[in-house]
Amino acid sequence: MDVASRWVRRFAGLIPPNSKVLDLACGGGRHARYAASLGHSVLAVDKDVSALSADPSQNIHCLSFDLELSDSASHAGWPLAPDQFGGIIVTNYLHRPLMPDLLSSLRAGGVLIYETFAQDNGLFGKPSSPDFLLLPGELLRLASSKPEFHVLAFEDGYVSDPKPAMVQRICLIRGPVGAPESRRLDSHQ
Repeated sequence: MDVASRWVRRFAGLIPPNSKVLDLACGGGRHARYAASLGHSVLAVDKDVSALSADPSQNIHCLSFDLELSDSASHAGWPLAPDQFGGIIVTNYLHRPLMPDLLSSLRAGGVLIYETFAQDNGLFGKPSSPDFLLLPGELLRLASSKPEFHVLAFEDGYVSDPKPAMVQRICLIRGPVGAPESRRLDSHQ
């Protein structure tokens, strides 16, 4: 599917203009391409970026990196340095040990847009392992563990589109949150 998720489209307009954006576990690159279309420079990271590497866009840079084997900033090529991204997009991916590094990689005023599978998703298919499914409210607890983060929106429940699934989604800003427009909840689709 090449269309960016509704959750990402809803909040991507809040990413500060001309920001460096991280698309973590980018897969085929649908969110990297979407963020680039909004004028951002995008770092697309995944174990296999071959589906995106051939993209001629000059706003997308690919990094093949196994985040689950390298949970250390001392590792060469580690993409999650502190205070460097104005936006971070993560969908359909969960590796809990990355959350502290992910949050610290967001610069002040930056926006985290995260959407992944939740408990009971196994009723609808994969993933079904508890290792890859969030517990009720877990994403909210993980992502808002520090006072400098302002949660704009959080959802935890069933969706039928694009396919039946149990999901959790969050959008947050790393303070200061700025003008009221920086916290706009109206759809940006």
